[in-house]
Amino acid sequence: MDVFVIGGTGLLGTGIVRRLVAAGHDVTSLQRGETDDDLPSGVDRVAGDRDDPSVLRGTIRDATPDVVVDMACFDADTARDAVEICRTVVDRYVFCSTVDVYHRPPPKNPVTESSPRTPPVSDYAAGKIAAEDAFFDAHDPGEFEVVVLRPWNTYGEGGTLVHTLGTDSSYIDRIREGKPIVVHGDGTSLWGPCHRDDVARAFVGAVERPGVGGRAYNVTSEETMTWNQYHERVAAALDAPEPDLVHVPTEVLRAVAPDRTRMLRDHFRYSTVFDNGRAKADLGFRYTVGFEEGVRGVVSWLDARDAVEPWDADPLSDDLAAAWRDATDAFVAGFEPGQ
Repeated sequence: MDVFVIGGTGLLGTGIVRRLVAAGHDVTSLQRGETDDDLPSGVDRVAGDRDDPSVLRGTIRDATPDVVVDMACFDADTARDAVEICRTVVDRYVFCSTVDVYHRPPPKNPVTESSPRTPPVSDYAAGKIAAEDAFFDAHDPGEFEVVVLRPWNTYGEGGTLVHTLGTDSSYIDRIREGKPIVVHGDGTSLWGPCHRDDVARAFVGAVERPGVGGRAYNVTSEETMTWNQYHERVAAALDAPEPDLVHVPTEVLRAVAPDRTRMLRDHFRYSTVFDNGRAKADLGFRYTVGFEEGVRGVVSWLDARDAVEPWDADPLSDDLAAAWRDATDAFVAGFEPGQ
C-alpha cells in the first residue's frame, strides 16, 4: 500500500517507517526538516508543516495514499482539519494517541481501552482526548476507517532513558559512576517502557489488518516494574554498581523542582498496568525487546555519538540527595529511641 506518515522522523515514527518499508509498503514521510532522519532509502521525504492545512492538503493530494499514519496531532482542531482533507482520499487513518488519555489514578488495574478518560491528567492529555473524539466521530466503516493506538513510555535508539527528574542523559553516567539517583516516593510505583520497534509492529498491524477500524488499542510494556527495579535493571544492563537510590516524597520534589518534575506530576507517581490483549489479538503486537537489551541498545547509540552527558551536568540531583539525607538525619536525631 501507499502509506503517508506525518512525523516519520521522530523516535517512534522512524521505527514505524522502517517496519512499513520492510513489509513492502511505499512510504511518504511529511516532516518539518528539523531532524536529521535515519529513514530507509526509497522513502519519499516531503518537507512541510502539517499545522498548515494547505501544506497537508497539497501533499496528500500529490501522494494519494491508501493509509495515513499521524504521529503529530495534539488537538481537536488539527484532527478535524486532517479529517476534512483526508476522508475522501484515504481508506484508513491511524492516529497515534497516548495512554495519557486515561484518568489517573485508574479505578482499577489493568487499564483497558474502556477505562475512564476524564477528568484529564494534563492539558496534553485533554488535547489528545479531543483529537481521538474528532477522529472517531469521522469513522465511516469501509470508507474512512479510523484506528487509534495508545503507547506508553516508548524508548529506543535515538532517544534517552526517563527518570524521576526528566530525560537528560547525564542519568546514564550517574548510574555508571554510582552517583545518587533521586527516586520519587518509596520507588514502588509502577512503570513500563516498551521499545519503539515493538510499538512500531502494532502500527504496521493497524495499517494492514482488516476489521480493526473504529477501535482504540493499548500498545505498552509487557514488563511492568517498580521504579526501584527500573534503576536496578538499568544498572545491571550497563554492568554498573548497585544504584544509590535516594527516595524523596513526590510532594517535596514538586515543591522544590517544579520545572524538572512535570512528568512526575502527570505520570511517574501513578501505578498503572495496561492490558495489551486487544492489540496482541488484532494487530499482531508482540513484546520482544527485553528491557535490559533495550537499555544497552539506547546507551550504545548514545555512546557512539558521544551524547551521554557527564554525571555532574546535573548538580540538582546531588543537591537534592544531600539536602534530603541531611534533613532526614536531623529529623531522626530529634527523637529519642523508642519515643
